[in-house]
Amino acid sequence: MGDAIKNKLPLHMFVRKKKNRSGTTSVVVVEKSRGKFKELATIGVSKDEKEINQLVQQGKEWITTHCGTRDIFEEQERAEEERKLIDYFISNVENVLLNGTQILLDHIFRLIGFDRINDEILKHLVTARISQPSSKAATGEYLKSYFGEDVELHNIYRYLDKLHRSQQELVQQISVEHTRKILGGKIGLVFYDVTTLYFETDESDNFREKGWSKDGKHSHPQVVLGLLVSRDGYPLAYSLFNGSQYEARTMIPIVEDFVKRFELTDFVIVADSGLMNKKNLLLLETGGYKYIIGARIKSESDEIKQWILSLEKQNGLFHETKKEDFRLIIGYTDERARKDRYNRDKGVKRLKTAYKSGTITKENINKRGYNKFLELSENVSVKINEDKIRYDEKWDGLKGYITNTDLPADEACKQYNELWVIERAYRITKGTLEMRPMFHFTPNRIEAHVCICFVAYKVYKELERILKTSNINLSVDKVLNIAKTITTIKVRLPSSGTIATKTMLLTPKHKSIAMLFDENFWKAF
Repeated sequence: MGDAIKNKLPLHMFVRKKKNRSGTTSVVVVEKSRGKFKELATIGVSKDEKEINQLVQQGKEWITTHCGTRDIFEEQERAEEERKLIDYFISNVENVLLNGTQILLDHIFRLIGFDRINDEILKHLVTARISQPSSKAATGEYLKSYFGEDVELHNIYRYLDKLHRSQQELVQQISVEHTRKILGGKIGLVFYDVTTLYFETDESDNFREKGWSKDGKHSHPQVVLGLLVSRDGYPLAYSLFNGSQYEARTMIPIVEDFVKRFELTDFVIVADSGLMNKKNLLLLETGGYKYIIGARIKSESDEIKQWILSLEKQNGLFHETKKEDFRLIIGYTDERARKDRYNRDKGVKRLKTAYKSGTITKENINKRGYNKFLELSENVSVKINEDKIRYDEKWDGLKGYITNTDLPADEACKQYNELWVIERAYRITKGTLEMRPMFHFTPNRIEAHVCICFVAYKVYKELERILKTSNINLSVDKVLNIAKTITTIKVRLPSSGTIATKTMLLTPKHKSIAMLFDENFWKAF
């Protein structure tokens, strides 16, 4: 077709030289519109190169003369067409959903295997618990407003009863099976700890009872939650106990039940010193369980305490002695010593401020914490016991472990120190997932609510794993916050009546997690 001459001309109009069969060259003005070319004017025909160049210049002048009025007319026409197209599109929009978290968490839910529980309400409640934790009534409104899911409140309550009655067991089974799979087929370490969940009411019953509260809410009725997690904090199983239950008495029942239900054999139980007593140790030994439990070294016999205090305090150095059917391991770290010293100084300072008058009322007496440094006389006068403080200093940096494993001392200590994963589990479930406040008061619904939080935590942890393995250097909370701003547009196609959907990844933040919204991404897991 010849060469196009476009320099300094409107982008849609240009001069073209066109070779003819006769050997002449035609100079024409051409317009490109919607991918098609249209000849607007023929400037002239010639064989002479000089004359052809003159015709080209005349063509440019023609464009300069004619494009102004033509552009205004065509731009108006084009703008009108675009407005009509946009109006047509908008008039057929069925819904706009802020459902980025729903899309993302649906993938995680199915990946774990929770879709085996053939109830969409569970998935909806779990998704809402992660993205916008609130009461069940508010949850129903949230699901409808943001996800387009119409879940009636009475159906939610009906499902809670069903969940408690027939699905709790399957929930934990799915969690165990998936955890075992991602850990290479072996659970290995099992961490156990308890927490308390209080209710903002004065009314107690046989389930919600007053007891020692880890939240400091001693005047409120509560329930005790025992949780088993694996290495890296993946949840395995849970149990609820009445609020007055002594925490040390919760471990054996949940472990035995866990072993019976899931036929686990080769694992080590790791628990805090608060769960350590002679009866638990005897039951663990009788049951053939391997364990690593924190030791209460200040409560040992005088002989053992004297031995402990005589040990060399060197950072990372371990000592051990045989005691009955287990090993007592003593470790020391400079970091722990600094922490012990800081906490004691802070506690003593608080005591001196609180009791500078030298008197104390009964309601302010708290045997836990740093009130151990107080001496209480008959007339309830108090003073700081400096001898107790100096004695306490001798234990700075020391930590004891009881185990019946044959692990090297440093390895046993390392495994025990992974207990932070269960502490983090409680922080996430009680904080991010807002397990409480609870707006239920019957045991069945309380247990169903805890089960939903358990599933939500499992989904949360699996998303955390997916991000890590996919080298997405963002926290779960950050990803969820980004996902909350991702929308899906639903448009009805007039000709067929079908619904077309499009998830909009518009911002740089959206694009940073775009792979999570690619169906092909999930096929790799």
